[in-house]
Amino acid sequence: MPSYTWLTAHPEETRAAAGELATLLPRRAVVQLTGNLGAGKTTLVAALVEALGVAPANAVTSPTFALIHEYGEPTRVYHVDLYRLDAEREVFTLGLEEIFEANALVLIEWGEKFPRLLPRDRIVITIEHGAGDQRRITATGDLLLTRTSPQ
Repeated sequence: MPSYTWLTAHPEETRAAAGELATLLPRRAVVQLTGNLGAGKTTLVAALVEALGVAPANAVTSPTFALIHEYGEPTRVYHVDLYRLDAEREVFTLGLEEIFEANALVLIEWGEKFPRLLPRDRIVITIEHGAGDQRRITATGDLLLTRTSPQ
């Protein structure tokens, strides 16, 4: 299974990692973003949305209370946050099945809470805290595109 890792310590490095990651993501896929609270999932989504040319990074906000934000045309990105949900029946009310069928990139924060409800064939991006402001961003999944040059 393809896997790519970036180490970042500054917002500029996270934006650069997102730029590289954007070249590896298919435009139609489900991506599970995993990391502790405050790890930088929404920051990474903002940088990805900007790198994809869908919307400026400052237009991206956490969907913690709205649950789903939609960005872009012609490339469509759905940003979903399942943090506040506790039961599968709550997730069903969001209509994720329809979103998964859309011609879109679906980025889901806290998807690990409901793994049975996500497609098996998904990309997982894990963000881990390191020393100080350092983050390790790892993307894994069979749907990842191949890099044109080695890292």
